[in-house]
Amino acid sequence: AVKSGQEVKVAGRSIGGKKGRAVLTMLGIISGMAAVMTIVSAMNGYTQKTMEQYAAMGSNQITISIWNYTYDEEGNMIAQDYFTPLYDYCNTIKDLVMGVTPTGYVNATVIYGTKNSNNMQPQWDEEGNMIGGSWAPSLYLGSDQYSICNNLTVARGRDLTSLDSQRYNQVCVMGAQAAKAFFDSADPVGKTLQVNGQSFLVVGVYAPRMSDESTSGNQMDNFIVFPYTANRVLGGETPTEFMARGRDSESLAEACTRIRGYLKGLVGEGNSNVYTDEEWQQQQNAQMGMISLVLGGIAAISLLVGGIGIMNIMLVTVTERTREIGIRRAIGAERSSIITQFLIEAAMLCGIGGIVGIGFGTIGSLVLARAMFQITVYPSPWITACAFGLSVLLGVIFGLYPAVKAATLQPVEALRAE
Repeated sequence: AVKSGQEVKVAGRSIGGKKGRAVLTMLGIISGMAAVMTIVSAMNGYTQKTMEQYAAMGSNQITISIWNYTYDEEGNMIAQDYFTPLYDYCNTIKDLVMGVTPTGYVNATVIYGTKNSNNMQPQWDEEGNMIGGSWAPSLYLGSDQYSICNNLTVARGRDLTSLDSQRYNQVCVMGAQAAKAFFDSADPVGKTLQVNGQSFLVVGVYAPRMSDESTSGNQMDNFIVFPYTANRVLGGETPTEFMARGRDSESLAEACTRIRGYLKGLVGEGNSNVYTDEEWQQQQNAQMGMISLVLGGIAAISLLVGGIGIMNIMLVTVTERTREIGIRRAIGAERSSIITQFLIEAAMLCGIGGIVGIGFGTIGSLVLARAMFQITVYPSPWITACAFGLSVLLGVIFGLYPAVKAATLQPVEALRAE
């Protein structure tokens, strides 16, 4: 019988003797492994970036939706102002809730000098990185507690106050990226923006929430906040979406229960919804898990095709080496030795294909993560090890039938083969 070290050498010579055929055979394994590595790393990159953004926006957030409407005599729908009673109620449970704010937005044109939000466009380099220009800022309606709910701190000037909303003051606070887009390095505080033809005084600028200058990081701070009562002059709808922030994770559940109970009495059963950012993250992670399964299934088909290719070429190899098998069996080689020989050869084919596929997958992961999330994501060691182990396992599984077929050949019949 051939010793195991010799079996590896024999398998290596067999593969090396037909390099072109071996490469073509391994293409399915290479493409499948590269796809699996890239998909898993891309999902990890997405999760990492999402967690960074959630951390930047702050924890313990509570999202509140109210969709109870009334109608006028002509049948037109009227959205009532539910924020004032909600605001007053949340102020009575300050031991549980730090603040509450509307999360409505307005669709308006912002002008300062020659800068016009309608004409703002980002500029990109060849690698897809943003190198200049800017997206038009998002325009939000908020209360004096908007910064508390969104983990914002004022870098210059002042924040919105409750009097700004009560007196319908035409003021605003800018995010760091929006201030940069309109004023470059100049101080915006005290300057006046034209918003749909209305003058709004800039009273403050928020500090950036993310340290990186990626596209997603910039967009997170590319906004302007107006008092929620500014919808009277800006034409925005009465807010029906709100955000509160629990004081800590321990009080979050109790705060949600209290707010749900209050809204049930205010707008009735089934006309509101209250959920935490953790529940939203869980829903999003579940959706991404489903997407990963679909993409992983597509990659698995490629691996299956590659495995079938391995089985096919090993069957061809058995046919080509029938006489060699007969000689080995005639001089005393055991069937287990024949099986081992062909399994090693199949495992080596898939293992080499797996290594090449892992290399391509690593490159694909780096390129995709940089293009989509502006971060560098390397496949984790355990993913790499599992991918290599899977490739070898595929070789053993799909090489088993040809190996058993070779071992069951009768020596006399095998020796007659040409």
